[in-house]
Amino acid sequence: MSDVTTTLRAAGLRVTAPRQAVLTWLAAHPHSTVDEIGTGVRSVLGSVSTQAVYDVLGACAAAGLIRRIELPGHPARFERRAGDNHHHVVCRRCGRTEDVDCVVGAAPCLTPDDAHGFLVDEAEVVFWGVCPGCRATTSRKEATP
Repeated sequence: MSDVTTTLRAAGLRVTAPRQAVLTWLAAHPHSTVDEIGTGVRSVLGSVSTQAVYDVLGACAAAGLIRRIELPGHPARFERRAGDNHHHVVCRRCGRTEDVDCVVGAAPCLTPDDAHGFLVDEAEVVFWGVCPGCRATTSRKEATP
C-alpha cells in the first residue's frame, strides 16, 4: 500500500485516483497553485477538471492533509506539510516560496503582546524578499552594456 493510500485512509477519506495524484504531486511540488496542480495531475491521469482539483484540495485541507497558503497578491498555494506551524519566505519578483521553520519554541512560536482573550494556537509569518535566482538575473542585466 502506498504512502498516499495510507494517508487518505487514515484521514477517513476515500482513495480515488485524483486524490492520490494531487497528494503525490504536492509531495514533489510544494507551494503549488491550483493551475500547477491541475496541469501536473492531468499529465498523469489525463482528463481531470479544475473543479475536481478544487474538490480534492478542499477535502484534503479539511482533513488536515494539506495546508492552503494565502499570500497577498498571489494565488493560493498548497503544500502537504501541514500542522507544524512553519512559516514561509516569498520572493517579491517571481513568487518562489520556501518553508521557514519556527525558531522559537513550539506552536504558535510567537506570542502577541495582547491576545485580547484569544487562545492563540497558530501564527502565520511571511518573510518577503528577493530570491537568489532573481538577484542573479538583476545582476546580469546590470552588467550587460
